[in-house]
Amino acid sequence: MSIALKQVFNKDKTFRPKRKFERGTQRFELHKRAQASLNSGVDLKAAVQLPSGEDQNDWVAVHVVDFFNRINLIYGTICEFCTERTCPVMSGGPKYEYRWQDDMKYKKPTALPAPQYMNLLMDWIEVQINNEDIFPTSVGVPFPKNFLQICKKILCRLFRVFVHVYIHHFDRIILMGAEAHVNTCYKHFYYFVTELNLIDRKELEPLEIWA
Repeated sequence: MSIALKQVFNKDKTFRPKRKFERGTQRFELHKRAQASLNSGVDLKAAVQLPSGEDQNDWVAVHVVDFFNRINLIYGTICEFCTERTCPVMSGGPKYEYRWQDDMKYKKPTALPAPQYMNLLMDWIEVQINNEDIFPTSVGVPFPKNFLQICKKILCRLFRVFVHVYIHHFDRIILMGAEAHVNTCYKHFYYFVTELNLIDRKELEPLEIWA
């Protein structure tokens, strides 16, 4: 990694603090295995496949947290250029607009500036992944029955961050020399969600040319 790229992806640029896996847990071991596969240069399509004998929910949980951390980092590198003035709407070009709904303050889909949408999104995901009832960390505690549905919603919304970054801020990513890193991260994300059918194909249309 170049010095410039290291400066881009330093810890101070992280949009949110990282959620880590506890040592000694099954999920920590799965995370290490997934990272080892990526670092070894293995084909990304092969790296996302569920390892034999492993629980799918554990595999999904590991990746949801990892993608949350990575996408936080990516958005953190361009967030100073994503303002209410430059991005008054959370969109992916003129064809795609994303509205926020959380069934709490925003009970109906609401148009928001991109940075406000991003803040609400990252806060909402943090609540989900830190909720022991949804992402249990204790051995023997089962995942909830709707776990995959919750993860599908998280991943679908994280995908929208990619859409916004690619369509509205990729020039900044290129200037930072980080396009290879971002492209690899996106391809990893894309292969994972398509391998396990976690995002509807129609949702993926905005970035078809990058897949």
